[in-house]
Amino acid sequence: MMIADFREIGSQLASAFRLSTRPLAVYGSEIPPVGIPPMVGVNRCFAVSLFKMAAGNELSGIYVSADTSEGCCLGGLYHVGFIPVPADIKYFVSTGRKDVRGGAAEYLKASPELVEHCTMAAGPIHPPGKYLIVQACDVLPDPMPEIKSICCFGNGEQIRNMAALIHFDQDDPFSPVIVPWGSSCSTFITFPAGLAENTPRETAFMGPQDPTQNHSLPPDMMALGIPADMAVRMVNNLDMSFITRRPQVAFPRHVVR
Repeated sequence: MMIADFREIGSQLASAFRLSTRPLAVYGSEIPPVGIPPMVGVNRCFAVSLFKMAAGNELSGIYVSADTSEGCCLGGLYHVGFIPVPADIKYFVSTGRKDVRGGAAEYLKASPELVEHCTMAAGPIHPPGKYLIVQACDVLPDPMPEIKSICCFGNGEQIRNMAALIHFDQDDPFSPVIVPWGSSCSTFITFPAGLAENTPRETAFMGPQDPTQNHSLPPDMMALGIPADMAVRMVNNLDMSFITRRPQVAFPRHVVR
């Protein structure tokens, strides 16, 4: 894929969709990033770290690697490919087992077998490099890294409009935007960046549908994980689409009830 200027891509998406948050870029590197803290220095959780970065200006980016994984969420490390799937996660995520974490369970799936099937369906997960980096688009370095995906946080209206623009140049009415099952970091990073082998291509991921992160996100906040080439197409389509030609429809001043 060509190296596009994702500082500009992020800026145009934020402006067109009136985002109050910063679009974030996901990429890999074989060398440690300069001036960016390891994620564990911010929070053990990808979802919390990413929303903090998007919602404010204090944090420019985070990274994680095999050498900086201590103290990070094991599920998150699995979902970005740095460790194998933890053996007990299928019980914890579903109905629990007495000898696993004292029987604690999240009840997100009806059975451990369903969790296993979902894991197999996603396929092996591979990090994009020795270091996985998530950085605000507005502070991406030169030379521009090869961006795998971007993540945008917004309210329901903003995310609905972004989904509509994704459909603008597509002939498939179903799969260009989907809500996947899994962790928040899967929606934000794993699937849009194509880290899981069986990730559907040409697809954006809306969510998260992971209720365990409801404590860290405002009730009206959603996210859209967008593959990099799709984000480029979105920007190229702005002037031809409803978002520019009918802004009063995309962002009405008054909602009829």
